[in-house]
Amino acid sequence: MSRAFIFPGQGAQTIGMGRDLAQAYPAAKAVFDEVDEALGESLSSLIWEGEADALTLTQNAQPALMATSMAAMRALEAEGVEVTAASFVAGHSLGEYSALAASGAITLADTARLLRIRGQAMQQAVPVGVGAMAALLGLDFETARAVADEAAQGEVCQAANDNDPAQVVVSGHKAAVERALDIAKAKGAKRALLLPVSAPFHCTLMQPAAETMQAALADVAIAAPAVPLVANVRAEAVSDPDTIRALLVEQVTGSVRWRESVAWMHGQGVTEMWEIGAGKALSGMVRRIAREIECRAVGTSDDVTAAAASLKG
Repeated sequence: MSRAFIFPGQGAQTIGMGRDLAQAYPAAKAVFDEVDEALGESLSSLIWEGEADALTLTQNAQPALMATSMAAMRALEAEGVEVTAASFVAGHSLGEYSALAASGAITLADTARLLRIRGQAMQQAVPVGVGAMAALLGLDFETARAVADEAAQGEVCQAANDNDPAQVVVSGHKAAVERALDIAKAKGAKRALLLPVSAPFHCTLMQPAAETMQAALADVAIAAPAVPLVANVRAEAVSDPDTIRALLVEQVTGSVRWRESVAWMHGQGVTEMWEIGAGKALSGMVRRIAREIECRAVGTSDDVTAAAASLKG
């Protein structure tokens, strides 16, 4: 039986996430302490007792979600489950950084600092109100890409997230994305709706952020991960540190090929996936991509206990 550990992206954040892990496992508490120290502020206070609007800010949500995923990973390790219990790691957008931290490719402190820089750079790349993202439900990827192309009309509109067979997210200039809503409905989309995000991620408008990340990543040590990473922009496994560094830059403007990534892992014999961190969004996507894959979420201390019993059994 082959398995993958997968790590959630933005949108999964909730006030209070990871707190019971920190209370139950000293190793999980140490993750939040180390992230606080790396950022020079108490991000953990915001995560556990702050306002949802502040946590949702990209510069906070990205390191916060990574910290929660790493707390769950450290709790699993405390129960005797190492990352090498998986054949692959993968993450959705910022979750790729969590996957790399979990597999030992980047230190926890460096990962927290990189995600703070990434969040700020993505927010600053496009003035608020200029860009938008929308979810197109009920269209396959090729149709959604055609919708984006038709909607662009000289502006940017691109298929940003290929999440599952019936959910594609488009990103770009606000007017173009709004045009995509009507075009998608005309082409048979079940629903097409704007997403509550503060910037148009994973499209060419993010090029300034990609340049910022290229500079930031140049100064960070990256080791070969203990478990191969299935990269967002390649939808296949990579382990070479220089390749990983380049793909993390490309990922800022490139599509998140999640549907293809899950299908690729399934093709490699993966039969179970464990979603490490906040929420269950990826589990739902996995079920829609490959029904045969059993997917479970590991975000609370009870989840860790159950997961450890299963993985060691």
